[in-house]
Amino acid sequence: LITLTYVLGTLSIFNVSYGLLLALLTTALPDRVGGFFRAVWFIPRASPSVVYALLWSWVVAPTNYGLLNQVLAMFGLPGLDLKSDAPMVVVILANGFIGASFGMIIFTGAIRSIPQHLFHAARVDGAGALAITWHVTLPAIRWQISFVTIYQALSLLVSFEYIWLITNGGPFYDTTVYALYVYRRAFDNGQYAYGAALALGLVIVGIAVALALWRFFDMKALLQKPRIEVN
Repeated sequence: LITLTYVLGTLSIFNVSYGLLLALLTTALPDRVGGFFRAVWFIPRASPSVVYALLWSWVVAPTNYGLLNQVLAMFGLPGLDLKSDAPMVVVILANGFIGASFGMIIFTGAIRSIPQHLFHAARVDGAGALAITWHVTLPAIRWQISFVTIYQALSLLVSFEYIWLITNGGPFYDTTVYALYVYRRAFDNGQYAYGAALALGLVIVGIAVALALWRFFDMKALLQKPRIEVN
């Protein structure tokens, strides 16, 4: 249940939805402004995991030196201890913000590859920005959305480094996802055979999820032969 909450929450809110929103917004801006924003947003993904995790630990630190509590103190609000009171929120936020950058890059390239005459035709027909996004942009990048969803779902199933560095799976086992549990069994407890068996179960789950999403998104249609023959 913890793993399911972590995967679905991070995937639906950030890795796909927020990444798509960032791509739509940055491609609507002038090229230099949009490119600068994407480069800044991509910095955490290019930085070491330890540095990124330490920054999040500082942000949500329950002391007066934590960035979040400093901001709350400026408005006269009491401090928060999110790592104890809402650890899953911290985990989803930390993984989501860095995961959204991957979707942002993929979706940006897909949006830029859409022929411009489709947008011009939609504007001539009187379509507004929201109508163009819904009827032109989103259908044109359907396969990229499907790919990012499948790839990120499988990636989240086996990722645990940020959880391990920020919350260490705690408090108690509140943020111990399956992959982190496998790691602890194998390397902390020295139960290598048991950890390998658990990891094999994770591989089976990953295959099942990949096949289910492949069928749900009808990815087989992407591999069909072109209907127009080109000599």
